[in-house]
Amino acid sequence: MVRMEHISTTRLPTVWGPFELSMYRESSTNGVMREHLILGMGSWTRPGAVPLVRLHSECLTGDVFGSLRCDCGQQLHEAMRLIAREGAGAIVYLREEGRGIGLAAKLRAYGLQDQGLDTVEANVALGFAPDERNFAVAAELLKISGVQSVRLMTNNPSKIEAVQKAGIEVVERIAMIPSVHSENRRYLQTKMEKMRHLLNFEGLQDPESDVLTPNGEG
Repeated sequence: MVRMEHISTTRLPTVWGPFELSMYRESSTNGVMREHLILGMGSWTRPGAVPLVRLHSECLTGDVFGSLRCDCGQQLHEAMRLIAREGAGAIVYLREEGRGIGLAAKLRAYGLQDQGLDTVEANVALGFAPDERNFAVAAELLKISGVQSVRLMTNNPSKIEAVQKAGIEVVERIAMIPSVHSENRRYLQTKMEKMRHLLNFEGLQDPESDVLTPNGEG
C-alpha cells in the first residue's frame, strides 16, 4: 500500500512560463520512502478538466546534463512546452532514476551498454528487472489531485495501463516523437522491440545531422 504526504508547494518560473512545483513523500508497507514532484500549470485540477499529463521518471543524465544516450530530457522539455502552449497541465516527476534501479546502477549499466549489451540486457545483467518502476505511484498522485481523466503524453503502454487501472480515464494518447541519432538509436529500438513502446523508426536519414525523422507512432 502506497501513502502520499504533501510536503510543500512553490512557484517555479521557467523559460516556458510559470509553473507550480509540489513535493510529495511516498511511504509504503515495504519500507520504501521517496519524494516525488508534480509540476503543474494553470487550472489542471479543476472539476471536469481533461488535462495534458506526463508521467516522467527522473533521469539526471538526460534531464540535467542533456545526455544523448536517451530521449528523456527531450520528452521532459517537450511536455513542458506543450503544457505551456495550452496553459494548463502537469508533469508527475517520479524519483525512479534509471527505470527504478538508481543512479549508481544506471551508470554501471551504461558501462555494460558500451561493451555491447542493450539497455534491457544491461539491467538484467546487474540483477534487476528490465523496468523496476511503479507507475501506480504516479496514478495515486493524480487521484489525490482530483484528476479523473487525462490526455497522456507518452509512448509507453505500461503508463497508460497503470493510469487506467487506478480508475482514471485516458481520453487521448499524445505521442512523444524523439530525435533519433547514432547515440540513442539502439536504445530507442530496444524500447520498441522489448518494452512495447509505441515508436516507428521508418523515416528519412539526414546525412548532415545523423537524425532520423520518424514517420509515425507504431
